[in-house]
Amino acid sequence: MTRSAKDFFAPLAVGAPAPLREIPARPSRAIHFFDPGNEKMAAKVPQMVGTVDVLLGNLEDAVKAENKEKARQGLVDIGRSTDFGKTQLWTRVNSLDSPWALDDLTTLVTEIGDTLDVIMVPKVQGAEDIHYVDRLLAQLEAKAGLTKPLQVHAILETARGVANIEEICAASPRMQGLSLGPADLAADRRMKTTRVGGGHPGYLVRQDPQRDDLGVPQYDGPRATYQQDLWHYTIARMVDACAMHGIYPYYGPFGDIKDTVACEDQFRNAFLLGCVGAWSLHPAQIAIAHKVFSPSVEDVAHARRVIAAMGDGTGAVMIDGKMEDDASVKQCQVMVALAEELAAIDPDLKAQYDQIEVQA
Repeated sequence: MTRSAKDFFAPLAVGAPAPLREIPARPSRAIHFFDPGNEKMAAKVPQMVGTVDVLLGNLEDAVKAENKEKARQGLVDIGRSTDFGKTQLWTRVNSLDSPWALDDLTTLVTEIGDTLDVIMVPKVQGAEDIHYVDRLLAQLEAKAGLTKPLQVHAILETARGVANIEEICAASPRMQGLSLGPADLAADRRMKTTRVGGGHPGYLVRQDPQRDDLGVPQYDGPRATYQQDLWHYTIARMVDACAMHGIYPYYGPFGDIKDTVACEDQFRNAFLLGCVGAWSLHPAQIAIAHKVFSPSVEDVAHARRVIAAMGDGTGAVMIDGKMEDDASVKQCQVMVALAEELAAIDPDLKAQYDQIEVQA
């Protein structure tokens, strides 16, 4: 990085708001995509406010070339006319090598920059992409007189992007997080799958052959197989890079809308690894994301017991036959902090978590 550390938190344009020194930990369990150029879909946006953590106006993939300007104007209209309350408004602009990206940014920042929270940038290859967006946003924020800096979210959709993941996370104080883009990433890596996220029956491990009474392996005998996760490595690397830089990792899309069981499994894998949310391509996936990325009542109750029992956080205690120590307290504090953040925006969750106190 060529910029001095002293200058990292200085505005990149005269009159632009001061950069954030810490990215707010706002709940974003489901990032629900909608096409702002689709009148039927756009009409439902006001009804969805308050039912989902993030509503994202999508301008990129799934929007035909002839509809790009219509979608952009539709998002401007929605941003001007809708009170989003505690629901965040994000957008995914077109890729930086497209003929629409510059107009996306100049229009959205100057027209509804005070309503937008996060700008998602697709196909980020390296820090240079973030530097370009960073400077441009500062200029546009100054022009629009914005007092709050917009945040940037990068999608990992290329092998180069994954290889440069640490420098992407460190490229700007605007960086809010990263999302896995499995379809484009699979194509760029030349992976042999046409699925959008999820596992693959061909990517598996097989049980060792059973042996007969003489100890001879029975290679033709029945052997169980276990389907593996194609994205485990990438998600784990993404989680580490985000944690290192104080930003947030997300699972991306799960394409098989009807397979809610596999969708829940994939979301839970990502949650357990450290992701804070996932994309929703259909309203049915919102409920799945809310369920998976919210700590269970049982987990929160246990975490609170451990924190209470550990006192100053040193030493060790036995709870339900298991040793809990200072590392356990740190894990439990993460769980309780997340529960408190979610309870502040989700009345149903708050009621469930409050019941723990009654039973304690």
